Amino acid sequence: MTRAIEGIDVPDARGRVGLDRAGRDLTGNPDVVVREVELLAAAWHVLRRTTYDYRRRDGSWSREQRETYDRGDGATVLLYHPHRRTVLLTRQFRYPVYVNGHPDGMFVETAAGLLDGDDPAAAVRREASEELGVVIGELEPVFAVWTSPGSVTERVHCFAAPYSAASRVGAGGGLADDGEDIAAVEMPFATALDRIASGEIADAKTIMLLQWAALRGPFSPSAAGSCP
Repeated sequence: MTRAIEGIDVPDARGRVGLDRAGRDLTGNPDVVVREVELLAAAWHVLRRTTYDYRRRDGSWSREQRETYDRGDGATVLLYHPHRRTVLLTRQFRYPVYVNGHPDGMFVETAAGLLDGDDPAAAVRREASEELGVVIGELEPVFAVWTSPGSVTERVHCFAAPYSAASRVGAGGGLADDGEDIAAVEMPFATALDRIASGEIADAKTIMLLQWAALRGPFSPSAAGSCP
C-alpha cells in the first residue's frame, strides 16, 4: 500500500497539497527539461530537490540536481525623511546570521516581510505598520530582486516611501505572536551609508535600497538639484 505523504497527497499543517508539482510545467526555456521533483521537507516553508536535463552551450545534455528553498516572495521598503535626510530602519535578532558569523545577530534592515497572499504594495504597507508603526502614503516601486538565486526561490519587491512624524502613528515592534521583537532605528542617511562601509549594515536588500537612494533616489545629486 502506498503511504499518503503530507503536502503531496494529503494536506500538510498549512493545508497545502501538490507541493511536488512546482516546476513540472515550466516551458519558458527549451534547454531545460524538468524530470522529477522531490519534496524533502514542508514545515513552514518548502524544501525540494529537482532533477532536470540541461542543454549546454556546446549542444550536449547533462542531468542536474538542485535543491530549492521556497518561502514565498517578500516585500521591503526604505522609509526616508526627505527634509531631515534620515532613514527609518528596524533592528531585530536574526538567528541565521548569528549562527553564520554575525557578532550578536542583532540585524539592522529595512522593514520587510513575506507577501502571505497580499500583493507586494499591500504587504509592504502592512509590514511598515506592524514593525515601525508607520502609515505609508506615497509608495514608489524601485526594483524586484532575487538575492540568493542558487538555492532560494524568493523574489523581494523593493519600495521606497517618505515618512514624517505625522505618519508614525503606531507603536510598531512587530507581532508578538510571531515572536517578533523589533526596534525602530532612525539615523541620518549619511550615517547609514557609513555603516555599510563599516559592516554594521550588512543586509543585502537594505544596502541596495540605500545605494539606490544615493544614486537615483531621494538623496541623489539630481534630486538635490531639483529642490527649490
